Amino acid sequence: MPNPQPALILASGSPRRRQLLAALGLPFTTVTSGVPEDVAPGIDPVEAALQLAQRKAEAVAATLDHGLVIGSDTDVVLDEQILGKPADAADAARMLRLLRGRTHRVISGVAVIDAASGQLALGAVTTFVTMIDASDAQITAYAASGEPLDKAGAYAIQGLGGALVAGIEGCYNNVVGFPLCEVAALLGRLGCPIPNGASPLCALPDGSPCPRI
Repeated sequence: MPNPQPALILASGSPRRRQLLAALGLPFTTVTSGVPEDVAPGIDPVEAALQLAQRKAEAVAATLDHGLVIGSDTDVVLDEQILGKPADAADAARMLRLLRGRTHRVISGVAVIDAASGQLALGAVTTFVTMIDASDAQITAYAASGEPLDKAGAYAIQGLGGALVAGIEGCYNNVVGFPLCEVAALLGRLGCPIPNGASPLCALPDGSPCPRI
């Protein structure tokens, strides 16, 4: 008789991460970690994303006696500077002016912890995103839409912000905020394989497979 799937807990209140995780076909619950999203100044952006992902997963795992807890953190990085969530529309416009016409990195750290054993699996995914040379009017209008206000780097590729993106190289879901390709791999390492038929596991908007798979 096969072993039952372990309980799965997403340490996030993000509706985008909930929606993406549901695509794997596994039942899960969500618990917001409440962990402050701050890191030491000057830290390598990949290390920063990994640290925060692990911190979030550990905070939730500490309240449980079993289950696999998933923590994730996504950062937008330009010239080694991490661009967080904008404070307001003016701050969003400032970030978008920095990004326009240039290529930046979107880095996600993912941590999966077995709450019973403390076993940890970590991984990071980087996608390169090139923005169009948007006009001031385009940036101002998008910033005023309200969509950028809870998004790292002040844009949502899956929303209105997609119009500001010229192209990407790498995992699309990573830019949305949750690289399912990496999540699935880490879950598998801790004994939670993805059910057959979970498709698309991680895909581009046109349905073609994620280039990392």
